Amino acid sequence: MKEASDSVRTKMEDLRNNRIPKEIKTIHLIAVCGTGMGALAGMLKEAGFEVTGSDHHVYPPMSTFLSEQGIRVANGFRPENLSHRPDLVVVGNAVSKDNPEVEAMFEMALPFCSLPQALNRFFIHSKGALVVTGTHGKTTISALLAWVLATAGLDPGFMVGGILKNFNRNYNIGTGTYFVVEGDEYDTAFFDKGPKFLHYTPSRAILTTVEFDHADIYQDLSHVKKAFSEFVAAMPEEALLVGYDGDPIVRELAGKAPCWTALYGTGERSPWRIENVRFDPPWSRFEVIRRGKLFGVFQIPLMGRHNLLNALAVISVAEDLRIPTDIVARALETFEGIKRRQEVRGIKKGITIIDDFAHHPTEVRETLAAARAFHAKTRIVAVFEPRTNSSMRNVFQKVYTGSFDDADLICIRKPPLLDKIPAEEWFSSEELVQDLKNQGKEAYYFPDTEAIIDHLVKVAEPKDVILIMSNGGFDNIHERLLERL
Repeated sequence: MKEASDSVRTKMEDLRNNRIPKEIKTIHLIAVCGTGMGALAGMLKEAGFEVTGSDHHVYPPMSTFLSEQGIRVANGFRPENLSHRPDLVVVGNAVSKDNPEVEAMFEMALPFCSLPQALNRFFIHSKGALVVTGTHGKTTISALLAWVLATAGLDPGFMVGGILKNFNRNYNIGTGTYFVVEGDEYDTAFFDKGPKFLHYTPSRAILTTVEFDHADIYQDLSHVKKAFSEFVAAMPEEALLVGYDGDPIVRELAGKAPCWTALYGTGERSPWRIENVRFDPPWSRFEVIRRGKLFGVFQIPLMGRHNLLNALAVISVAEDLRIPTDIVARALETFEGIKRRQEVRGIKKGITIIDDFAHHPTEVRETLAAARAFHAKTRIVAVFEPRTNSSMRNVFQKVYTGSFDDADLICIRKPPLLDKIPAEEWFSSEELVQDLKNQGKEAYYFPDTEAIIDHLVKVAEPKDVILIMSNGGFDNIHERLLERL
C-alpha cells in the first residue's frame, strides 16, 4: 500500500506543477465570469498580478465585481483578447479546445493551466491545505471551517463555491498558515479530465460521502469511487483524513488511507458522534461525543441532520488544529450561512420563500427533511428544477420518487436544457410527477417557470414554506414570486 501511495503522490505532484512558468506578471482567464474563475481573478489581482479576462456572458453581478477590482473583461471569445501576450492563460473547465482563444493560445505558444493548478501554484502550495471532498456538503463545510479559523484569529485563505455571508465574498488570500478549499470531483479542463481535487496536497481532508453524480463524466459509482480512491491514496502520511462512517465507501477508503484517520457519524461506535439533537428554530442544538466522552455542547443556526454532521466534521478538524472548544462553539453560533443554501429570500403575506442549491436526490431528500424538522406543523411546498447534467438524465428517474416524502405539495419543472442531453437519456418530469401521485402525493408538472409562479400565487397560503431547489438561477423565480405575492 505504501509503494502504491508513493507512486500516486509522485504522479499527482507532477500534475500539479506542470505548465506554469516561474516568472509571471500578466495573467488572462478564459471564461472569467464563473464563480470559481471570478474568485481566482480577484485573488490574482489582490496578489499584484495584471489580470484580464473574457467570457461570452458578461453581466452583473460578476461583471460588476470584476470591474470594481480593476479587471478588464472582454465580452466574447476572440483571438485578439490575447494580443497582449499574457505570461499565463488560465482556462476554465467549461472551455472547449475549439474555443477561439484556446486556438490562439496554442498558435502563440502561450503557457496555460487550469483553475486548480493556478490556485495551488499561487495560493495553496505554501500553506496547510484543508481540503473538503465528497459528493455532498462541500460548500457548507468549507464555509464553516473558514469561519471557525477566522474566529480563532487565524486569517485563513479560502475559496468556496458560494458567497459566505460572514465575509460577503467566496474567497480570501489570507495571511495565515491554512487554506480551505473545496475538493471538487468534477473534471479539471479539456486538457486534464482528472478531478480537480487531485491538484491539492492536503494537510487535513474531510470526506463526506461517495455517491454517483456527474453522469456526464462518470460512468457509474465504481468510476466515482476510483477518483476518490486516488485522492485518498495520494495523501501524505502525516496528514489527517476525517471521514463520515455512515457511508460504507468512505469507511472502506479510510481503512486503506496511508495517513491518520478520524471517523465521525451517529453510530455508537463512531469515534466522533452527535447525540441529544434538539431543533428549536432558529437553532439546532446538539452534543458531541468523542471516544465515549462528552466533548462539548454546540448550537448552530442551520437546519437539518446533515448540517449537524457537517458541523461535526469541522469540529473534528478544529480539534486537530488545536482550536479551543469555546472558540469553535462561538464560531458555529455566529455563522451566518451561505447564499443559496437554505437562504430565506423573503417573507410575503406570511409565506416564506427559501432558496437552496439541492439537486442530487440525496440532497433534495435531506433538504426537505431539514425543513420538516424546523417547520413540523407547516405546509411545505417543494419546487424543483432538474438542471444539472445528472438530474436532466434518466439515471435518477426512479430515485427521485423517494426524495419528496417530507413535502406536502410538489412542483416539478421541465428540465430547461434538454438539448444538451441525448434524447434517449432525457429525464422526464411528467413521469416523476405521475410516480409521486401514485404514492399519494400532491404533485404537479410545469413546462416553464412562469407556469409555476402562476400556480403558486393561486394556491400559496399564510405560514406556507416554499422551498425552491435548483443549482441554477431558475429564471429568478424567487424574486418574481415575491413580487407576485
